[in-house]
Order: sequence, then C-alpha cells, then structure tokens
Amino acid sequence: MPIATVNPANGETVKTYEAMGEEELERRLQLAEATFRTYRTTSFEERARLLNRAAELLDEDTPEIGRVMTTEMGKPVKQARAEAAKCAKAMRWYAGRAAELLADEHPAEADVRDSGASRALVRYRPLGPVLAVMPWNFPLWQVVRFAAPALMAGNVGLLKHASNVPQTALYLEDLFHRAGFTEGVFQTLLIGSGAVDEILRDERVKAATLTGSEPAGRAVASTAGEMVKKTVLELGGSDPFVVMPSADVERAAEVAVTARVQNNGQSCIAAKRFIVHSDVYDAFTERFAEGMRALRVGDPQAEDTDIGPLATEQGRADLEELVDDARRGGASVLCGGERPEGPGWYYPPTVLAGVGREMRVHREEAFGPVATVYRADGLDEAVLIANDSPFGLSSNVWTRDEAEVDRFVRDLEAGGVFVNGMTASHPALPFGGVKRSGYGRELSGHGIREFCNITTVWHGA
Repeated sequence: MPIATVNPANGETVKTYEAMGEEELERRLQLAEATFRTYRTTSFEERARLLNRAAELLDEDTPEIGRVMTTEMGKPVKQARAEAAKCAKAMRWYAGRAAELLADEHPAEADVRDSGASRALVRYRPLGPVLAVMPWNFPLWQVVRFAAPALMAGNVGLLKHASNVPQTALYLEDLFHRAGFTEGVFQTLLIGSGAVDEILRDERVKAATLTGSEPAGRAVASTAGEMVKKTVLELGGSDPFVVMPSADVERAAEVAVTARVQNNGQSCIAAKRFIVHSDVYDAFTERFAEGMRALRVGDPQAEDTDIGPLATEQGRADLEELVDDARRGGASVLCGGERPEGPGWYYPPTVLAGVGREMRVHREEAFGPVATVYRADGLDEAVLIANDSPFGLSSNVWTRDEAEVDRFVRDLEAGGVFVNGMTASHPALPFGGVKRSGYGRELSGHGIREFCNITTVWHGA
C-alpha cells in the first residue's frame, strides 16, 4: 500500500510520500536509543511541562489538523475537532497524574520485616524505545493515548502509522518537537507494514503496542514473542448493545444510533450487535431504524454531515460483502444496504434483522455503519448471543434492574460493561479487551504501567 493521502470523499490522491530507506531508519533507531539514555533521567515535572505545552499547541492547531484528518480518512470534521480536543485532555491528564501513578510503592512494614529487609519498595522504571503500530480510524487519538503515558513514564516512541494518514503522522512528530521534546523522544517512521517485523526484531526496540486488525496483531505478537518483548494489543471488536424491558427504550434507541455510526461506523468500540428483549424488540427496532435513516450522509468537511465516506475503497467492498452475504442468507434489510451512486467511498446507514449464526456478519466485525439486530427471550439468551463472538472489547447494557446489571457485569465476556450509556474511552479508565480483541490495557494507571520495568528494591538489615 503506498504511503499517501487519498481523499475518500472523491478518491483523489492529494499527496504521496517515499518510504524511509534503511539508512534513515538506522539513524532514527540510533537517535531513539541515544535519546532514551538522557530522557529517562528527566523529572516528572519537566516531562509534564513539555506535555502540557504539546496540549496547548494542539488546541491552537485543532481547526487545521481537524481538516487534515477529515481529508485523510473521511470522518466528519466536527468529530475530527472533537478528537483533537480529547487528545489535549489526555495529555493534560497524564501530565498532572503521572508522578502519582508511578510513585514508589511501599509494602506493609510487617511484610518488609518478614522478607528479611530493613526496607523495601517497588519502583516503576521506563523500558526504552517503544514501537507503536497505529491505525487510521482515530489517527490522533490512537497515538496520543499511547504516547502521553509512555513519554510521561520516561520511554521514547517510534510511530509506524497507517499508510493512508501520513500527514497526521508527520504532524504528531512535529507537535512534540515544537513542544520542546528532544528530537528523538517521539519519531514518525514513514514505512510500509512489511518493515515492522525487522524493526521489532531490533534489540534497541524494547516493546510494542498495536491497535489494528487481528492479522496484524497476530504478526506483531508472534515476532514479539519470539524476541521476548512486551506487547499491548487492541484489536477488533463486535460489541453487543443489550436492551432489556426495564430500559428507557426511546433513549436507548437514540444512543444506539450514535453508538453505531460514530466515526462513520469505523470504530472498534462502536456497538455493532443490538440484542433486544422480545418485550421491547419491535419498539426499539422501529425507533433505531428510523434514527439510522434520518442521518445525513455527505461531504465530511460540511458541519451538518453525520456520516462521511468510508476510509478506503477496500473497506467499503468488505462491508458490502458482509451485507450481501447476510441478504443471501435470509436477513432482512430494514434500511440502507445499497451503495450510492457518485464519487467517494460512501455507504449508507444499514440495519439488518434476522441474522443467523451461519452468516459472516454474525462472526466478523462490520467496520462501517452496518448494525445487526437480534431478538432475545430473556437475560440468559441475551448473554449467550452477546458472548457468541470471537471478540470481547466492550459492551453496552440498558436496564434499570440492578440484579440484571450484576448478572451482565459478571457474565459478559468483554473488557468493559457500560450501563445505560455507550462505550467511550476516558484517560482515567482502563481500555482493552479479551478473547481476540487483544490483551493489555491502555489509559489510566494500568496503561502507564504497561511499558514500565516494575522493579523490586530490597535493602538488607
């Protein structure tokens, strides 16, 4: 895949870039290793000063970088600006809390004495250069939620971004440099996916994080396992959205629309499978389909657009195949389901009902504005349908019954359970999944400690 900005709204190539050669990659790896030796000794106060400055610059740059993101991957520009604001918020959150999150831990005195020590503590130390392999769907946020905690912990970052968002990737390197970080603290590597394996095998790279597809995650995990390097993987998701009889059905249907089509439906944590109790199935499905039909599809640079084009032509083709397979299998198309005429990689908001286990869309992630609706006769069946997926990223549950909430929290196989609301990420809350959605956690204290050497310090009597 060429490294290029291709506008998905019209298919036109805006700008192309040459991949970095071996000599330039070697220079950058050397720089990362050398920079880490000194950056690791900087204080939390100094790192926080630099990260807060990066947040200030991002605030100033938001209108322009919002337009760039929209041009590169098609998200509505108002959502692009919101993404930039979220990144600045995360930077400030980690700048203000990293010292506390990584403070020395002191075991109970009785345990220290029992270990034979006069004193003992646990200290969090940085690992070194960390390779981040990032996707195009949230081209700023996916990177910042890695970079903010990693840099505050004293690591340095090497970014291999998706090949269709090179301008955003280069902007991130420039942002951190303008904020005052030393040149080698955060570097963008303009390379194709074929170069990732060699870089990950380099002894100077100490760990890796990847957000992306399951095949990409397997490849990185395989190489990292062979090299015995730490990895964090956030892969696909096919999140359930369960609606029970006690729920506010009208509100649930309204939120369901946003939960499905955020970011043009191209979000791992977007709700994709809507599992509705029989008692409220008809009422919910009617409102949900009506809300999906009412969405405005069009120019992503326009302020009143709800859904822009899919990011790639292949992504639209993949989505069409899932819908066509379900239609052939007997699923009902309640709205959408047909490619519009004209330029750009647009696809309409689509709702499928009567989906069976033999259909591909039941097992595969629909990465676009396509929803599947299931009928469940009770809580047990709802849980069975929700867990009948290879993925386990997050989940949504709508009920006013606390006993039902307890059951869902206990039994749903997911990294998050959001009750009477849609899944969203926040710096204070850990983010990640189970099953084929990956392992490890981003954000919160859990995320900043993922790339730390958790060191026991023991003093004899």
